[in-house]
Amino acid sequence: MNGAESLVRTLIAGGIEVCFTNPGTSELHIVAAFDRVAKMRCVLGLFEGVVTGAADGYARMAEKPACTLLHLGPGFANGLANFHNASRAQVPIVNIVGQHPSYHLRHDAPLNSDIEAIARPYSKWLRTSCAASEICHDANDAITAARTAPGRIATLIVPADVAWSNVTRSESDAIDGLPTLPKAAMPPAETVEHAAEMLRSGLPTAILLAGNALYGKGLVTAGRIAASTNAKLLSPYPFTRMQRGAGSVRVERIHYVLEQAVEQLREFRQLVLIGASVPVSYFAYPGKNSVLTSSECEIHTLAKPGEDYVGALDALVAALSLRETESQTEKTEWLPVPSGEITLAGLATAVGALLPENAIVVDESMTSGRGIMAATRGASPHDFLANTGGSIGIAMPLAVGAAIACPNRRVLCLTADGSAMYTAQALWTMARESLKVTTVVFANRAYAVLKREFSGLGVGNPGPLAAELFDIGRPNLDWVSMAKGMGVPATRPTSMDAFAKALREGFESGGPTLVEVGL
Repeated sequence: MNGAESLVRTLIAGGIEVCFTNPGTSELHIVAAFDRVAKMRCVLGLFEGVVTGAADGYARMAEKPACTLLHLGPGFANGLANFHNASRAQVPIVNIVGQHPSYHLRHDAPLNSDIEAIARPYSKWLRTSCAASEICHDANDAITAARTAPGRIATLIVPADVAWSNVTRSESDAIDGLPTLPKAAMPPAETVEHAAEMLRSGLPTAILLAGNALYGKGLVTAGRIAASTNAKLLSPYPFTRMQRGAGSVRVERIHYVLEQAVEQLREFRQLVLIGASVPVSYFAYPGKNSVLTSSECEIHTLAKPGEDYVGALDALVAALSLRETESQTEKTEWLPVPSGEITLAGLATAVGALLPENAIVVDESMTSGRGIMAATRGASPHDFLANTGGSIGIAMPLAVGAAIACPNRRVLCLTADGSAMYTAQALWTMARESLKVTTVVFANRAYAVLKREFSGLGVGNPGPLAAELFDIGRPNLDWVSMAKGMGVPATRPTSMDAFAKALREGFESGGPTLVEVGL
């Protein structure tokens, strides 16, 4: 076998089953190896931002890495915005990036670039494979690095001559299955005891959760602690994944708007962090403090990013000597589906009323979707995925990855029209893969969030030139035509009744659909 086949066999043996890709010439020996090994599911994206966002969505739901296959430095660079989000989400991804053979680099061909320099800011592990005989070990190291808690981006650069060179039988024998993964560290006993003391004090206390503390066993345990100590459970505004809906432990998301977040956190005199950072505003504003908590609030880190969040919560239960306690959970709320004229409140209510059980909601609806989380608190149980890094254009790629990770679950993708234009090519991948994704595009024909930010900076009202930069109409984007052109059935409802009908049909469809809502 050659180096490319050794690489693919190692990835599969290491538990990587899906490759999101937009390959080029330097990666064609790896593409050929996919045919020879024939156990890797390969998903094509027409733009690298779709590839990298899909790998993020897959990792969030599968709780293991997919790989990406990208073309040289420019291909990796095209995916950087969603690598920024994936890095903030702390998810595992293994990147395979092609490179020119070493003897070709000296010619400085048009696509030559410093791939390591491009990859370094978002790669917690980075290596260029130097020989076909080493590629198996390099790939194993990349998988181990990616799966080291809390989840990392690992990038392996594979020169074309490494991919096409032969590997001996003894070298190929090193492909022996999933690497041994390091266990996440537990916080020190004194750190756990201090958190317990804070919760015993009776002072108004919040617990800020991240990572797998926001779903599954971690969230159940956090709910027990909150119910027994009267602490409030919070999530950061940019969370990776949250278990929500009827029967789920109640968690309140910190507001995006600075003033609202400050008011929300004002009461707390203690804040315990589990995998989360100190809450701060997204942006700086003249004369305003960037830290959202009160100056009188003591902040204590129970579990640092990468430590064992679930284990830390279990240890806290033991330190508090808690008995079995019923958590405060969201109650089922049967909302009537609204009729009449389309409104933002009506759209949010309709989503809450019609959301299928065990759905996955992917949200990047910005200003138009601010009411969605409140309207879905008592909806059918679901997982909610958010934009973790603030780089826009993540919703539809994230939905692609989530749908491939969980093929038996319905995915609802909520996106603004401006951000959706960054990665509209994801619709084509949804159609090609027959993914059960219903995409709702809120078409307000504006960068509405920038209008609000403009006013928050105290520079007055936008003048005619500034207003032009916030307007994405003239011509209006036609999402129905774009979706249909990429193979996705689409509709543009003009009433709440028609929106509800389109949503129901999307959830019952055997493939992707799109609903454009004019606002």
